[in-house]
Amino acid sequence: MTECIFCDISQGKTDSEILYSDDRCFVVRDIYPVAPTHILVLPHEHITSLANLDPDHESLVGHLFAVARDMADREGVTSRGFRLVVNQGSDAGQGFPHIHV
Repeated sequence: MTECIFCDISQGKTDSEILYSDDRCFVVRDIYPVAPTHILVLPHEHITSLANLDPDHESLVGHLFAVARDMADREGVTSRGFRLVVNQGSDAGQGFPHIHV
């Protein structure tokens, strides 16, 4: 596997403010935000893209969305509304080979 900034953050090799972490995922603020509240929900497991998901990842993907919902509450944006995005591939804007919501 090539270097992955998100794996490095997950493993504590790269300094980053982790807003939330559990045994399956972690949450950080995007360092190049394109919205007033721009956070990333990432699995600890290195999964490069949606195309690499298999049926065993179904509960993990659901968990990522549940954590995103909880983080929206914590960030105070639930009542105003929020958007969840998952980019698949470079043509869709996926800039890093590690899935994230």
